[in-house]
Amino acid sequence: MSWDFFVPVCTGDLVKSGGINQYVVQDVVSPKQLPASLSRFKAALRSQGPLCILEHFDTCYSVLQHCNSVELGVKEDTLELLVQVVNGLAATLPALLMATSVSAAERKEKLNAVKMSVFLICKLTETLEVFSCRQSIVTAPGKGGKKGKAGGEGLMQWDTEREKVLQALVQLLQLDIRSLWNLSLVEEEFVSCVTCCCYKVLENPTISHVKSKPTRDCIIHLLGVLIKKYNHLLGASVKVIQLLQHFEQLSSVFAQAVSVWSTEYGVRSIIGEVIREIGQKSSEELAREGSGVKAFSTFLSELSGLVPELMIPNISVLITHLEGESHTMRVAVCEVLGDILVRVLCGDGLDESGKADRDRFFDTLQEHLHDTHSHVRARVLQVYTRIVNSKALPLCKYSEVMELAVGRLMDKSINAVKSAIQLLAAFIAHNPYSCKLSSADLKIPLEKETVKLREMKEKLEGKAPVAVIKASELWAAMEPELLITVGTELEPSSDTEKDQQEDENDQDVEEEKVAEDDRSTAVMIAQYLRVNKYRNAVRLCIKAHSCFPESERFASLSTVTPETLMETLALIFKGSDEDAAELSQNLPPTPQKEGEKEGEDGELKKQEMLVQYLKDTETFALLVERAISVINTMLYMKTTSVVQEAVQFCVTVCEFSVANSVSGVRKMLPLVWSTDTAIKDAVVQAYRRLYLNPQGDNIRMKAHTLVDSLSELMVDASLGTIQCLEEIVQEFFGGGSNLQSTVVQVLWERFTGKRETSGLNRRAAVLLLGMATRAEREVVLSNLDTLCSVALGEKVTEDFLLARDTVITICSITDHIRQSKGAPFRLPQDHQLFTCLTQALAEGVVMEDPYWQGFMEQAVRLIYFLAESPDQLCSRLVQRSARLLLDQIAEGGEVNKDSGQTQDGSQESSEQGEQVNCVCLAQLLALSGCVAFWQVSHLERSVSAELRRRRGETEEREEKEKVPSSKAKQQSANESAMEEELGLMGASAEDTEAELIRKICETELLADENLLCAFLPLLVKVCSSPGRYSHPQLTTAACLALSQYMMISPSVCQENIRLIFTVLERSTLPVVRANALIALGDLTVRFPNILEPWTQNLYARLSDEVPSVRQTAVTVLTQLVLKDVLKVKGQVSEVAVLLIDPESHITSLALNFFNELATKDNAIYNLLPDIISRLSDPERGMSSEDFNTIMKQLFSYITKERQTESLVEKLCQRFRTAKTERQWCDLATSLSLLSMCERGFKRLQECWECYSDKLTEPGVYQPLLSITAKLRRGAKALFKAQVDEFEKRLTAVHTRGLENVESPEMDEENQKQGSSEKTVTRTPLPTRGRTRSKRGQVKPSSSSHGDESFVTPQKSRKSKKPQITFSSDEEEDEEDAVMAESETPKVTTPISRTSRRARLRN
Repeated sequence: MSWDFFVPVCTGDLVKSGGINQYVVQDVVSPKQLPASLSRFKAALRSQGPLCILEHFDTCYSVLQHCNSVELGVKEDTLELLVQVVNGLAATLPALLMATSVSAAERKEKLNAVKMSVFLICKLTETLEVFSCRQSIVTAPGKGGKKGKAGGEGLMQWDTEREKVLQALVQLLQLDIRSLWNLSLVEEEFVSCVTCCCYKVLENPTISHVKSKPTRDCIIHLLGVLIKKYNHLLGASVKVIQLLQHFEQLSSVFAQAVSVWSTEYGVRSIIGEVIREIGQKSSEELAREGSGVKAFSTFLSELSGLVPELMIPNISVLITHLEGESHTMRVAVCEVLGDILVRVLCGDGLDESGKADRDRFFDTLQEHLHDTHSHVRARVLQVYTRIVNSKALPLCKYSEVMELAVGRLMDKSINAVKSAIQLLAAFIAHNPYSCKLSSADLKIPLEKETVKLREMKEKLEGKAPVAVIKASELWAAMEPELLITVGTELEPSSDTEKDQQEDENDQDVEEEKVAEDDRSTAVMIAQYLRVNKYRNAVRLCIKAHSCFPESERFASLSTVTPETLMETLALIFKGSDEDAAELSQNLPPTPQKEGEKEGEDGELKKQEMLVQYLKDTETFALLVERAISVINTMLYMKTTSVVQEAVQFCVTVCEFSVANSVSGVRKMLPLVWSTDTAIKDAVVQAYRRLYLNPQGDNIRMKAHTLVDSLSELMVDASLGTIQCLEEIVQEFFGGGSNLQSTVVQVLWERFTGKRETSGLNRRAAVLLLGMATRAEREVVLSNLDTLCSVALGEKVTEDFLLARDTVITICSITDHIRQSKGAPFRLPQDHQLFTCLTQALAEGVVMEDPYWQGFMEQAVRLIYFLAESPDQLCSRLVQRSARLLLDQIAEGGEVNKDSGQTQDGSQESSEQGEQVNCVCLAQLLALSGCVAFWQVSHLERSVSAELRRRRGETEEREEKEKVPSSKAKQQSANESAMEEELGLMGASAEDTEAELIRKICETELLADENLLCAFLPLLVKVCSSPGRYSHPQLTTAACLALSQYMMISPSVCQENIRLIFTVLERSTLPVVRANALIALGDLTVRFPNILEPWTQNLYARLSDEVPSVRQTAVTVLTQLVLKDVLKVKGQVSEVAVLLIDPESHITSLALNFFNELATKDNAIYNLLPDIISRLSDPERGMSSEDFNTIMKQLFSYITKERQTESLVEKLCQRFRTAKTERQWCDLATSLSLLSMCERGFKRLQECWECYSDKLTEPGVYQPLLSITAKLRRGAKALFKAQVDEFEKRLTAVHTRGLENVESPEMDEENQKQGSSEKTVTRTPLPTRGRTRSKRGQVKPSSSSHGDESFVTPQKSRKSKKPQITFSSDEEEDEEDAVMAESETPKVTTPISRTSRRARLRN
């Protein structure tokens, strides 16, 4: 073979004449002749093998050349033949490559065959890949059609063929075919031919789909072979970056590819190359659209998840992006750090370098918890959640990170808040501390252990000797001074010193006496050195040499020089081990042994660790409590996803038994009434998970667990909490659970006392039985005798709370009765239930039990719901109770009378003795009021419903009995149709029934022969004489009972309305005022015309000094206003003042009032001018800060441009009637709080003359100036010019005054400048005699009206109101406590009241 095949850059280059011995295509076959040529090629392949490609290359090339015109079948056949060629080469080449000697011709032949076949198969694959992509785009819209179906089949076939091609190339290139080339240098064009084919396939949009996984794997392995064996490393890294920029879907594909190349193929440098390319991209480049930053981010995140250990060497390149502008890259880098910390830099086996890197990475993540972009903050919190769940967070970082997470709960970003909640839940689920203890529980043991640690330290400090220093260290310290002493002793400087020395020697003879042997002498020398007696030690050492010349210790002193003497002293002081032992024996004994010291040090360290653990636990508990309190407030946010996360957090803390976790569980309970289905489902699922799916070995244990958990939730629960819990428990009992019967059995056992349990659990059990009754009525109805005997029997007076809850449970069976349309279910009067109830109530009247009244209210309610003729039963009950009280008075009077006569026999003491017990009297009055209330309710609900039911049955029976003729039928049908159309059907009958009931209430209930009538004068007397009847419970009961009596009829209400309002205003008891407010709210609904003149007195309680009264007032008024019972007037300003109330719960109620009021059309808009006038009244004395706070909230409800425009004009007109500078400032501030629009600004310009003369005041000028600053933002050029002109005008008037700015001369100049400025009306000076513009004129009537509405009018009755005291004990002065006739408001606006029956239906 004389020619060589060179892989061309372009396919068309092969038909051109090339260089010497270069292969050129000789014959390009036409499309018509291609099938025959392919047949010959196929036959040759069978006979000659894969080398036949050398002869039939032109045929395959012709297919490439005519690829757009030939049929698809021809291209598929060609591809199939080429795959066989490549597979044949892969099968035959190993023998050639392993041969020791191969001829050059054979090698060239094989090489040309390889290059030809690879070139053809790659180019044809690229062509078919492009065609399949186009075909998928064309057929994509045709879902379900024949064309789409055919296209889909073709695409699936190509996927299979493409996989075969790639597998064939992998098998061929895995062989070491580089030896076929000279010097094993594979030409770049050959490698590029294969890689281009691979990258072309990767551009397919569906390559990242699951169905394309085999193709992806083949391409990854093929590229891995090329990178490892064919020097494609640099090209691959560049191509990865290019493709990521343009094809975002390839991020996960290339992450997998790079991880495979670096692990399975050992090419780790590919990660460094790719990351270096990404790291070198500037922030400006990444900020551009189409830069592929999102793909880079996903690629880095997924790559770090696959090979985190290989990312560490290159992390420094990525860290620079944390300072860049691209938040997407910051997120990617933070996730890379998170993967490294979770999977690499974790555990206790890290070296110092690893620990340093770990701490540095944690510090970096903590910094980005405060990132400027919310997405970064949220993702960093998620990274921390993954770290905590993997238990990779060091213990020392717990408190720090958790405190940051608690701070993120206040983030403005919803995603960040949700991520923070998830992180805190992870902290609680994986914490190393004890969450079950609260910070208060931990405080005592922490203080105790801290004191113990302090005592241990003081004890050790007292025992510990001076620090033991080694002999060598002591010698080094004393050596300089000792050397000077030696020099002084050996070389005296003068005769005088010699004489002194001799004298001293004579004096110290006894002290320097040599011991018996050399060892004892050495010990003495060492002791002298230790106590710093250097001179004595030196002299004794010199003397010892003369006494012990043969001793080894002093042998070196045969020649006494400073060096030899120092050497001897050093040897003696440091000594050998034996000398050191003897020396230690002669030294004073140490205070403690080494073993004891080590033991005490170990105990001290343990105590220090215990104290530190307790401190960390307390810190953790404080943070958990803080997090719980914050997250509990999020349960009522408007964002559904945040509420769901908060609910899930509450479930988590409850499952891990965190202290105070039940508070959140209870707080989320009202969300079962949420209108948002997602929130309601989340709460129901949470309670089902916590309470209704108990754990246990058998059904009975599960039932006990369920009852225990529900009972714990109900302990000390409010009435609202119990009502919400009913919904969930009712769903459980109505859901058909196999636990139902067992749970009911356990509840009965607890209630009856068969199992020992506390009183709280017995009450919880009976309430749970009542909840079960709402789903299955027979649970209680079939066990009435048990309930009566256990809770309402002989021991009822011992536990009125259990009796009350039992009555509530029995009442639950009436829910089914009231919903049914049949005859009412009632029990006879002599039933055991009513016998027990009446006896308990009557006996309780003369007892002083604080829980009797709650039991009484529920019992009377039950009697009217279930008893036949309940009025007769209650009449006998009241009569019996009154008789018992009179008997008690009589008995007390006789005792006191006897004792009084024994003492002094005076009549006065016997009169004083005939006094009633105030508590018992209060209970009797409460009973009478409750009976009166339920008697009215019984008449208007039960009796009315029964009359209506009987009338309906009668009408039905009459219709069935009479059979009219056809003509009569037609006439009757026409009349009934007309009556139905006019709404008159049944109206006359209903009115008759309503009138009957009204007449009964008006005339019969309080008739002289009725027992209720006897109590009314007593109630009036007690309420009107607070000085005489000052007992708190008596006053409270009497006022409440009087208000219940006032519900009976309009006449009773009219007679006592002044008295009840007097009590409301003048009572010293907050509970009385609160009860009066609630009662007056009910009376307003029932008798609106009577209560309408007293509306101002209701609003006055909003400024009560007691928070509980203010809370009650705002709650009552909210209900009355939102239900359209009260007309909304300017008094709403009193509710607005509560927006700045010091009590947060009152502030939230006021805010809820305005939120609900804002849903009514234009309600707040209509009230705003009056509210501003009242709040800015000088007599109120409200501070500017409080006024601004209130107005900012109220103006947030004004969102319509038309409303804004109208309010601008109204507020500007108020400047004319404002009298003080403070009012001007408040009006200007109100204008600045509006969301000013272009129309509103024009209205502000037109009203210039209303406020221009007030602009010299800074409090007016600054708010108006802020309006221009807001309008200028984002304004168009023309409008911006108008705003600038207005601002200049404001500033000119403010600095120079209106007179100096708007003089006639300046007006003329302004007119000459052009007509464009005429849009703003100038205000001429009134002293010049000029007439005002038409818009600026104000009618006298409107001016006076504005003045009157701006300043709150004084109450007319203040000057005439007599001074009343409550301490009067005179009989004739008792009625003075009631308002005088002149103080009684007159009816000004009649309110039409709907019929009682209509109200009852609603």
